[in-house]
Amino acid sequence: MKVKRSEEEKIRKAAKVINERILQYQRMYTGRDNQDFLAMSALQFAIQVLEMKEKSDVNPAIKQIEEINQQLAGYLQRV
Repeated sequence: MKVKRSEEEKIRKAAKVINERILQYQRMYTGRDNQDFLAMSALQFAIQVLEMKEKSDVNPAIKQIEEINQQLAGYLQRV
């Protein structure tokens, strides 16, 4: 994945959050495929974004989360 140097730290943090969420699901649901955990994580993040949109009309954090969510969706399609 190629990212701008200015966005590298944000991407690393997002990846860490995603990996932590996946580990939580792996502990809760043993015997599932990693793709299931990725999908569950993506769904959880999408729900959080939608809930944040409902609470706030315009928020820079929402735009960043949407960008991360789009990047995650693109990654999931390639995997």
